[in-house]
Amino acid sequence: MSSRNKGILCILSSAFFFALMSVFVRLSGDVPSMQKVFFRNLVAVVIAVVMLAKDHQPVSLSGPAKVSLFFRALLGTIGVICNFYAVDHLVLADATMLNKVGPFFAILFSYFLLKETIAPYQIAALVATFCGCLLIIKPTGAGGELFPMLVALLGGISAGGASTMLRLLGKYGVKKSLIVFVFSLFSLLTAAPFLIFDYHPMTMQQTAMLLLAGVSAALGQFSVTNAYAFAPAREISVFDYSQVVFSAILGFFLFQQIPDLYSLLGYLIVCGSAVGMFLRSNRKDAQTV
Repeated sequence: MSSRNKGILCILSSAFFFALMSVFVRLSGDVPSMQKVFFRNLVAVVIAVVMLAKDHQPVSLSGPAKVSLFFRALLGTIGVICNFYAVDHLVLADATMLNKVGPFFAILFSYFLLKETIAPYQIAALVATFCGCLLIIKPTGAGGELFPMLVALLGGISAGGASTMLRLLGKYGVKKSLIVFVFSLFSLLTAAPFLIFDYHPMTMQQTAMLLLAGVSAALGQFSVTNAYAFAPAREISVFDYSQVVFSAILGFFLFQQIPDLYSLLGYLIVCGSAVGMFLRSNRKDAQTV
């Protein structure tokens, strides 16, 4: 099997595990979102500590690297909180799709923070994505889901910012194990005070569901890390949108959720924009070789 095909399989695996994480979060039932975030990251912190221990290397960071690491943790935490809230209040596929607008907003963040130019086809993709999001959100407020839709969109925007910080951290040479550890610990500590003042007792089943959500998230992160080790992002990143398909299938069979026609059209526009950018970027790369 070629490295590219291995990368595709890994990113499909990642998409499935992250969709499964959302399912376990919803199956945990009537538990506050911050409590869910805490238990999800409890597993991640344990795994991150093991990863750090295996490195056996001292950590030394420059000032700009520390700032980027902080904002990666902050934006990533906001993204997780918003995503968990959205999963509890929306059709699973809607919550997933709005979370997947992150790469488009990463283009804007990269323009302002990294001074990267935006090509005309990227601007077109951003405009199309905005239109697709409007179809999913349905800003008239029909169905009483406007607020959770906006929260889901905020989660996607935060994820885009976190991705931009990851690019900066890569330039600074910060190890992935340290990034995962700081993000997981930051999320854990952010959620901890809410447990102290508003802890909701959980059944064994609810606890098991949240721990499984943490395991699924860890497997998803492991899979996506390996995916980009096998192949560059420009060749495989578009396959990450398969998470929307997995979420729609799981949502239908487990929760009898069926996205409405406007949402389906929004999915097509956003995914179509991603495919268009993917093909255009590959063509541009091929011309420069």
